Amino acid sequence: MTDYRSTSPEYTARGVAWRRGGVVAALMLGAFTFNTTENLPVGVLPLMADDLGVSLPSVGLLVTGYALTVVVVSLPLAHATRAIPRRHLLTVLLGLLTAASWASALEFVSYGPLLAARATTALAQALFWSVMGPVAVGLYPPERRGRIIGLLSVGGSLATVLGVPAGTWLGGHAGWRTPFAVLGALAVVSLIAIVVLLPTSRPQESHSAYGVTPDRRRFLVVVATTALSVTGVFTAFTYVATFLDEVSGFDEDAVSAVLLAFGAAGLAGVTVTGPLLDRFPRATLAVPVTTQLFALLGLYATGQNKVACVALLMLLGASVGPAFMASQSQVLQVAPGRTESALAANSVAFNVGVALGALLGGAALTGFGVRGAFLVGGLLTAGALAVLSYGRPRLRKSCGSDEPAAATVRTWIRKTHGSPRGNCSET
Repeated sequence: MTDYRSTSPEYTARGVAWRRGGVVAALMLGAFTFNTTENLPVGVLPLMADDLGVSLPSVGLLVTGYALTVVVVSLPLAHATRAIPRRHLLTVLLGLLTAASWASALEFVSYGPLLAARATTALAQALFWSVMGPVAVGLYPPERRGRIIGLLSVGGSLATVLGVPAGTWLGGHAGWRTPFAVLGALAVVSLIAIVVLLPTSRPQESHSAYGVTPDRRRFLVVVATTALSVTGVFTAFTYVATFLDEVSGFDEDAVSAVLLAFGAAGLAGVTVTGPLLDRFPRATLAVPVTTQLFALLGLYATGQNKVACVALLMLLGASVGPAFMASQSQVLQVAPGRTESALAANSVAFNVGVALGALLGGAALTGFGVRGAFLVGGLLTAGALAVLSYGRPRLRKSCGSDEPAAATVRTWIRKTHGSPRGNCSET
């Protein structure tokens, strides 16, 4: 996808701006809808189990199976669809989300078809997360990549703070199928906006198809940091409700309020960090990993104090979202090949971390108690910080790079902004 200024000269500057903004808003809505759809069964688990006549673990498979599907198919799908125009591809993906959501809302749909609908949604989401970043940043100059990724992350984070709680409330009052019908309608809105506003062109023509400063070493460091930090946080957070009950002494109603505060802190963290990604690319990844380490070890040490517990959980919430957002932004900068494949690899690392963290947390819970899970999570996060520190990139002149991808980005900049001024950037 190329910039509007080169493909549609008849547009006024104002028209270009609102169309680009409309595409980003549609992608934010798509991210919100996908993330809410993925996690909604967690909030309505008992309702689904009773209605479908299956056990709670069987309904839980609708969530774990979803994540495993994303892990398995993300990279192959990103590679297989790399030449398809993104307008066509996003239309299909959002169409699949719509159809699967509405199929889930049908009264006669039993557990088997529902599982198939969830698998379909997972396939679509795996590819959506790989392509939406390059699509959005391709509409803007390369130096604004971080800010655009920040906006997309806000859409995804709203699912935790608003989408899942609202869906849980609606499911409790109108039946668990109703939220899926609403999510299908939201997907239609996103789909229509993409069809109307996004131009059709080959994805490899856009500067966003390649990293600005390709660096395989840095890319591997960022992906490893994602895997370790996410494993660390989910080793602990999977059992946070048990921790709040047994260690901190919160009752059931208070636990819900504390978790809402965790989600709100996460949204605030993403919102504040997004505009800083382009100016401080390394710090915006290192700082949240460091604060995550402090929060997890602090909860292990002082979790029995309610005030400290709430403050540290909010710090943890404000760390997790920005850390993954910053890793996505870094991957877009240093991708050694096509960015959609690089983003897919980072998404795989994230989902592997979720699954592995839950397993390690369960083992720690059995062997050392729930506080032990937070200690193990902190140690894994310390490993992520060590990898990130060890992998600090060497200084080199990016405009002197012989990488074809870097040359492609430089050519795009020259065509749209003229010859670059000043010294080359250092990476």
